[in-house]
Amino acid sequence: MIDLRKSIEAKSDQLNADDLFGAPITVTVAKVSLLADEQPVAVHYEGDSGKPYKPCKSMRRVLVNCWGTDGNAYAGRSMTLYRDEKVIFGGAAVGGIRISHLSHIDAPITMSLTATKKSKKPFTVQPLGEAPKPKPDADDKLAAATVKAEAIVAEITADPANTHIVLAREKAVIARLRNGYPALLKIIDDVTPTPTPTGEEELPL
Repeated sequence: MIDLRKSIEAKSDQLNADDLFGAPITVTVAKVSLLADEQPVAVHYEGDSGKPYKPCKSMRRVLVNCWGTDGNAYAGRSMTLYRDEKVIFGGAAVGGIRISHLSHIDAPITMSLTATKKSKKPFTVQPLGEAPKPKPDADDKLAAATVKAEAIVAEITADPANTHIVLAREKAVIARLRNGYPALLKIIDDVTPTPTPTGEEELPL
């Protein structure tokens, strides 16, 4: 895939709605700063390349309503930002940045936000769940299985008399090794003591 979004980013000192053409982004807040500016709040996020998100007044109200008034508490929290084509400025639909999801909320939150000077509309923010954890690849699985097998070998070697206890406790692990990693199972078999006969065969009279 050749991602062309970098080629259309607006040249600015902040994140712009035009930067979100194509797809929303989910960011993790690094810190929040107050500015002596028309846009008095800068939300710096991980990887922002010096272009923080400066929320408009409506989105600042969303943040305060959902996360509280202490901007320092926002660090480490996440939000999903998207381009809303319907945002109007100067009578024209120019597009703007809106928040669709926030972490650290348990359920959707709906609030009334100013749409025009004479009207308000409901706006809903959805809870942002944890990002799915990557599945371990084959190398990771082999490494984990190796660590477990070596731990079993170390226990048996340290106290051979307790071999049956160790093998019984690690029954599920040994089954997985048998099905997927027979070479690792062999190193356990190699250190497992041979069972001592419980009795001698009777000799014929």
